[in-house]
Formats: sequence, structure tokens, C-alpha cells
Amino acid sequence: MTDTATQIKETITANDVVLFMKGTKSMPQCGFSSRVAGVLNYMEVEYADVNVLADEAMRQGIKDFSDWPTVPQLYVKGEFVGGCDIITEMMLSGELDTLLAENNVKFDQDAAEKIREANG
Repeated sequence: MTDTATQIKETITANDVVLFMKGTKSMPQCGFSSRVAGVLNYMEVEYADVNVLADEAMRQGIKDFSDWPTVPQLYVKGEFVGGCDIITEMMLSGELDTLLAENNVKFDQDAAEKIREANG
């Protein structure tokens, strides 16, 4: 395992929810990262953000690690969940709520409902 892969594994093991993204949760650097971070922030999910733009090895390493070609990438309890489109679909269908609840990750259920109402 490469140093980057080891670092990724340690990050997703140490945190219940991790978002590998372009930029940070407070300052996303692309629209897709902004959308996923926005959903998590609005739902008050505690998560670690990893800025792939700050580290070229991480930017490629996370794609190799997950065998997924794009960023952002969301991990919950060490499992790869998906990128922007998948997270958006899961949010709107309620699957994201279920996934978080099943993994004992706290989130604001009312906020999740508001997102669905606004996008329904």
C-alpha cells in the first residue's frame, strides 16, 4: 500500500464521515464539492474534509483507492458511498438519511426534509 493509500485508509477509519473534495467544507473549490458539502453542512453532519487540491498525490490517490474517477467522494464508516450525483440522488430519495441513521451518524432530520421539499 502506498503512503497515500495508507493515509486515506487511516482518515476514513478515524472519522465516521469523510468527504474528499476540491477545497474545504467552508470554502469548496468546485460546484460538485460545494453541493455535497452544502448538503452535509445543512444537515449538520459532522465530517472530516480532505482538500485534494492541496496534495496532488491525494488527488490521484483517492481515485485509485476507490476506483472512482471523480471528486468529491463521500465515505461513511469506512465505506465508499459515492460522488455528487449519487449523494444527490440518495439525499432526495431519503437513502442518505437511512445510511447515516444505520451508522449512528447524527444529522438534522428536519433539515433533510427541508432539502427534499425544496427539491421535490
